[in-house]
Amino acid sequence: MTTAGPQVTEHGGGVWGIQVPIPDNPLGHTLVHVLDTDRGPVLIDTGWDDPASWDELSGGLAALGTSVADVHGVVITHHHPDHHGLSERVREESGAWIAMHAADADVVRRTRAAEPGTWLDYLAHKLAAVGAPDEHTAPLRAARASGRLRTMPGLSSALPDREIVPGELLDLPGRRLRGIWTPGHTPGHVCLHLEEEHPAQLPGNGRLFSGDHLLPGITPHIGLYEDPDDATVTDPLGDYLDSLERIGRLGVAEVLPAHQHAFADAGGRVRELLDHHEERLTGLLGLLAVPLTPWQLAERMEWNRPWEQIPYGSRNIAVSEAEAHLRRLVKLGRAEAVPGTEPVAYRAV
Repeated sequence: MTTAGPQVTEHGGGVWGIQVPIPDNPLGHTLVHVLDTDRGPVLIDTGWDDPASWDELSGGLAALGTSVADVHGVVITHHHPDHHGLSERVREESGAWIAMHAADADVVRRTRAAEPGTWLDYLAHKLAAVGAPDEHTAPLRAARASGRLRTMPGLSSALPDREIVPGELLDLPGRRLRGIWTPGHTPGHVCLHLEEEHPAQLPGNGRLFSGDHLLPGITPHIGLYEDPDDATVTDPLGDYLDSLERIGRLGVAEVLPAHQHAFADAGGRVRELLDHHEERLTGLLGLLAVPLTPWQLAERMEWNRPWEQIPYGSRNIAVSEAEAHLRRLVKLGRAEAVPGTEPVAYRAV
């Protein structure tokens, strides 16, 4: 593995990574991967929609002797704006197709069609239902009432042209890249298995573009799948744990994630994450010795900083993660809703 420039890493075998910055985010950057094909470069993810991010993506491609205009296709691991943000601009500049799993394409379609304010209404109602105090929901209600709705990232993301069908090879001339459905972080997250011999002869079954599903030093956020029009009780954490085990069985030689850095021993990392979530679920059962609403549970859970220091928007993410863990415990029969509580509280069984 060599570095061809300040933001480009060569991984061998016609694969490179370009660091595309995420503005004002501790993650720092998204690793956009470039895969050479017989019809030109294909991007795996595109990065955040920001002028500096576009410049880095364009500069990275130029360092490889190509350009955005030469891009043949864009394969999206999931719909989040740090992965899918620049896809429309890439398509406009190149005529490239965009491929995504159907479940995440539905999220993009639903978000684009939503009336202004629908999301704020839904979020305020949902937060109140899980026990958020009035002072937390007040800014959402005020923004809705004012009619001055802030533009949120991802509201007008690109609609894909192609569907990534789980288990099938993508149409990439000269390459063997298979889509693997790995729901959890999003309902339509996919990993992409490059079924080709490792260029450095590392032992294992090819390489894996893992998106946010499998990262070397970060546990990805697992919250609820948000759909205001669907009352289905989903189990995102259960989906994620099942997906992790599926990836662990592949036995890949190397993982190329969308953040941090490439790494080997995917199986070891999968075991670490499975153990982490089992420990966390066990710890939450201890907290649920007394009935708690999801908001109260989130306040008491262990985060990377004290609850008082967690920013407003991040608290919403934390509560969603608490709810995902509660749903897993309920499905496993290890916790239950307390009858007659409003907002609903949960307790260990």
